[in-house]
Amino acid sequence: MATVSVPRDTSLHRLGRVTLHTVCGLGDLTLFALNVIRSSLAGRPRRSVTLTCMYEIGVLSLPVVLVTGGFIGMVLAVQSFDQLRLMRLENRLGSVINITIVKELGPVLAATMLAGRVGSAIAAELGTMRVTEQIDALRALGANPIRHLVVPRFLACLLLIPLLTVLADAMGIFGGWFFGTQVLGVNSFFYWHHTLVYITAYDFMSGLIKSVFFGASIGLIASHQGFQCGSGAEGVGRAATQAFVFSFVSILVLDFLIGIVVNRLFFLLWPVPSAFG
Repeated sequence: MATVSVPRDTSLHRLGRVTLHTVCGLGDLTLFALNVIRSSLAGRPRRSVTLTCMYEIGVLSLPVVLVTGGFIGMVLAVQSFDQLRLMRLENRLGSVINITIVKELGPVLAATMLAGRVGSAIAAELGTMRVTEQIDALRALGANPIRHLVVPRFLACLLLIPLLTVLADAMGIFGGWFFGTQVLGVNSFFYWHHTLVYITAYDFMSGLIKSVFFGASIGLIASHQGFQCGSGAEGVGRAATQAFVFSFVSILVLDFLIGIVVNRLFFLLWPVPSAFG
């Protein structure tokens, strides 16, 4: 009697499927990104669409970015003050708060807020267009949907996130100063004196460079998820959720990699003199 062998589904098989799915997804995202960059360089998108995207992405994101930045500065003051006071270094609270904000938390939190508010909205909007076949209608009319739909949103994310980062940094610095000096009693002169001693323009620029990469990744990932959206309301919801999750993971990975490059570049440009001459 002939027997039918049932294929086994082991952990190794599942790992292989996940790896293959991840590699295929990254390859498809890379091709999508190259298509977006090529379309961006081919010519300027429509001004009215671009300005509308900039208003929705930049202006409407201001309240959440400002509030988040201000509270992060105050939280850093609360968390750092006791440790510094135990070491009798509370007058250096400003340097600890401000360098943390301009190098790390300002760019990362501004990008996270953008990914949550804007990235999900872009994926849901483009996903709805895909489900209702509006993207296919654009192709049928001979128009390039990447150029008309993705490029304005990508450029808005790329160009406006440095400005949002600067505003988040400013609110974080103000919030840290307010709570540190007016509530915790740190001397305002020493607060700003140590800030100016320890923070350089390079620290500020490294945060802005990170923000540019964060904005580009959010625009590309959110648009890609919208174009790959499944059918129905469930597919749109899943695309919006995955747009935020993948954007957040990319922000953390880029923050880690760019942080290594920026630190290496700093010590290459300004090498620390050896203690042994």
